[in-house]
Amino acid sequence: MSEDTSRTTHFGFEDIPEDAKAGRVQGVFTSVAARYDLMNDAMSLGIHRLWKDAMMDWLAPRRGQHLLDVAGGTGDISFRFLKRAGAGRATVLDLTAPMLEAGRARAEAEAMSSQLDWVVGDAMALPFPDASFDVYTISFGIRNVTRPADALEEAFRVLKPGGRLMVLEFSKVPVPALAWAYDRYSFNLIPAMGQLLAGDRDSYQYLVESIRRFPDQETFLRMIEDAGFGQARYRNLSMGIACLHSAWKI
Repeated sequence: MSEDTSRTTHFGFEDIPEDAKAGRVQGVFTSVAARYDLMNDAMSLGIHRLWKDAMMDWLAPRRGQHLLDVAGGTGDISFRFLKRAGAGRATVLDLTAPMLEAGRARAEAEAMSSQLDWVVGDAMALPFPDASFDVYTISFGIRNVTRPADALEEAFRVLKPGGRLMVLEFSKVPVPALAWAYDRYSFNLIPAMGQLLAGDRDSYQYLVESIRRFPDQETFLRMIEDAGFGQARYRNLSMGIACLHSAWKI
């Protein structure tokens, strides 16, 4: 039976068939994998490190927990989690193999190799049994998923009862003047930096556009609740440029 291509989704500001998005996203991250960490520092002026630290502060990893880090790419969240937990395990899952390869090449990966697994996989169809993990994180990745609601349902499925979901993602700036300045910076400077530092303007143009297509804080909170999670709440970071959503499988 042929696939139904009548359903569409967004790829930045472009509307495309749903079954085309995963391949397009893979193309973006394959292109930027070697320079991904460098570009994160350049685009955010290093502030992404503070956001990830805030994520760990709220998450408060505990010794012996098993983390599933979806769209985990180069392992940044997993490394932080394992350092905070002291002892535990992290499974890094990503759709794009070159991102995982870049993660394995990092010094932290070698030091923590016995605690880490690297898995190529899709957030909407996780290759793990039910109730496998204590914690599920996804950092700056869920906006790239074709159907985020499906990814949240999968997160609920693979978490153990009492498990924790935490999502770090770019969000909506509620202050009009700041939103205006942020748009000017994003659309004018980030693609130019992508060209200069990674030799890829188009991928970073997509990443800027994808942020604007992602649901606002309250809408995404309701999506988390619709997936079955309880005690869902969020915290804005840097006045809403980024946002942390937290919830539990109760």
